[in-house]
Amino acid sequence: MTTLPTSSARLGDVAVLGLGVSGKALIAYLAEARRRGRVGRIAAFGRADEASVAALRARYGCEVDVICEERVSGSFDLAIASPGISVFSEFFASAEEASVEVVGEPEFAYRESPERWLAVTGTNGKTTTTTLLAELMRGAGFGALALGNIGDTLIEAVAKRADEWFCTELSSYQLATTRRLHPRAAILLNVTPDHLAWHRTLEHYEASKMRAFANLDAKDLAILVTDDAACAREAEALCERGLRVCRVSAAGRPLGADAAWVSDGRLTVELGGETFDLGAASDLQIKGAHNATNALAAATAALFAGADAASVAGTLAAFRPLEHRVEPVPSADGISYIDDSKATNTDAVEKALGAVPAGRTIILLGGTDKGTDLTSLAAAVAATCKAAVCYGEAGERIRAALEAAGAPGIVSAGHLADAFDRARELARKGDTILLSPACASFDEFSGFEERGERFRALVAEKAGRP
Repeated sequence: MTTLPTSSARLGDVAVLGLGVSGKALIAYLAEARRRGRVGRIAAFGRADEASVAALRARYGCEVDVICEERVSGSFDLAIASPGISVFSEFFASAEEASVEVVGEPEFAYRESPERWLAVTGTNGKTTTTTLLAELMRGAGFGALALGNIGDTLIEAVAKRADEWFCTELSSYQLATTRRLHPRAAILLNVTPDHLAWHRTLEHYEASKMRAFANLDAKDLAILVTDDAACAREAEALCERGLRVCRVSAAGRPLGADAAWVSDGRLTVELGGETFDLGAASDLQIKGAHNATNALAAATAALFAGADAASVAGTLAAFRPLEHRVEPVPSADGISYIDDSKATNTDAVEKALGAVPAGRTIILLGGTDKGTDLTSLAAAVAATCKAAVCYGEAGERIRAALEAAGAPGIVSAGHLADAFDRARELARKGDTILLSPACASFDEFSGFEERGERFRALVAEKAGRP
């Protein structure tokens, strides 16, 4: 039986937008709330296959109206949107017309929870930082869950475990529909162009990210990696609001009373006048300057929430790379293989290039073209890589950008397996083959996970295991 938190406010008639994972979790939560007298009518709108719709209707009967349309009809006190539904869509607009208020699933979960939230957002690095933050909290003896874009949906976690810290990865989609969301600490890692089809403009995308700080007050902590220009600007704006701000940098101590940085190769955090030495950056198993700042940001949030420095240092050193994120793949042929399939935008690839040997790396680039500017990526590849294999739908556009930048060893391939073979032909013992595609994967795979698994299978098949 689902156990709801102590909230008892009546919600009235509620519409759910979307019949996917988040929508189904919301329906389950609201159906239980209806049995407790908190909800009147529940109507769920969206597209789904016939089997899913039939299963929903069979499970909830007359408790929930399942309407297979992407348009909200009727009148509701509250509408709750699944994260994938753009605030600029006609579906969302119809909910605004039919409802007193429209919020997203994270906002609704926050309102139903005991407010022990630590939030992580940014274009890249969110999952690693959120997962690490939850492990830091657990290592220090706190109950903590990694949620949001990972793990259970937020509303499922509210129903099951209302007494733990919610370490929440919040995408721009999720933040766009927040109103009262108020984490104790909020982390912003970086902001580079992405998801512009959903947000329509870069300004809307950036504004969504900044909503993580919208309700912070002087008792909270804003943590920003100010090596990123957009984060540096936001840090200044937050200081002007009178908030407590901790700047994070891999390039030395940043300004401010609260700061986190790499000093003489050591991970260092200063909070409230106390300095914490958290170990050598070289001891981190997650490599690259970007992961040093990810680790510092997570450590700062954990220390602020009450974790002790000794446990934080120990957990940082023990934390391993997540799947498909600059993850080494074992091999037996003297070549290093790295699965960075999660790198679906150019900024992520540039960060990965900072974690691999310069002049000894062959990069695999390609997949579904997002249409982003490739100038900076091409310059980074030209400066860092021995060769590049361009493949898939975006392969020719990437190749043209690399040629314009004077990158060496450019070859073309039709698909990932072909690209892998071409890379192995170019590689010698001691070289690194890096899958860091800078593109989505939907021209060939169901998602970056399947693409990464295919890469790992190719390594096992053609390079062997030690």
